[in-house]
Amino acid sequence: MMTLAIDIGGTKLAAALVDNRQQITERHTLPTPASQTPDALNSALAELIAPFQGRASRVAVAATGIIRDGVLSALNPDNLGGLARYPLTETLSRLTGLPCLAVNDAQAAAWAEFRALSGAYSEMVFLTVSTGVGGGIICQGKLLTGAGGLAGHIGHTLADPHGPRCGCGRTGCVEVIASGRGIAAAATDELQGMSAKEIFALHLQGHPQAGVLVRRSAQAIARLIADLKAVTDCQCVVLGGSVGLADGYLSLVESFLLQAPAVYHTPLMTAQYQHDAGLSGAALLAQESGL
Repeated sequence: MMTLAIDIGGTKLAAALVDNRQQITERHTLPTPASQTPDALNSALAELIAPFQGRASRVAVAATGIIRDGVLSALNPDNLGGLARYPLTETLSRLTGLPCLAVNDAQAAAWAEFRALSGAYSEMVFLTVSTGVGGGIICQGKLLTGAGGLAGHIGHTLADPHGPRCGCGRTGCVEVIASGRGIAAAATDELQGMSAKEIFALHLQGHPQAGVLVRRSAQAIARLIADLKAVTDCQCVVLGGSVGLADGYLSLVESFLLQAPAVYHTPLMTAQYQHDAGLSGAALLAQESGL
């Protein structure tokens, strides 16, 4: 039984056919609509899934933002604006004629990575550092979603009370400092206007300002991990996302984490599903639900 898995992110939309062994057999990607309105997303989703019509028996969608009863609301409008209450499962069921399950993308990725560890841990946190910063928490072998769908939005915890204002409305969130968008927004002089990817490449070449920006991100993530260790007593943290998976980023985070007292240390590892964790986790959750 094939699952049509969809990942809705702040930068791109991805769709893939996933079999029961969690193997992706085919994929299609599009940029996230620049206008970020319900009509624009409707059109983009229709285009995204067109190559897969009639080839799956269910739909599983992972999306940035809060998912509650199949409805998507953007926590940070800067990443996915214009979507206060978007009927996600209803829209995709209408477009495909198939039953649909929806889950937050980082929560989905957390489940995929947890299952990939084959029972080695019962307490785990997945942390994605990408356009935004998100997470998923596994507690006693179960995925925490929360009654309102907010559980795991750890990028909106405090990093700097005097920092920039976050799109969610708070000041100094981890996301506004550590995310790819945050890295790019803090760039000045010759780096101003560059993407996080470009800045990271300059960091690897030894550019001073680029190095400061990347280290600032990694330090904020290390402090977040220490906080998460204190709150959840997690046995490990799995790092994903375009920034989190970038060359040398995990070791940089680890070096900052090791500066904290030993009680806050926890093993760090790279996401096994890499950039497909959200797709794979959504498909797995749909499969296990019997959808």
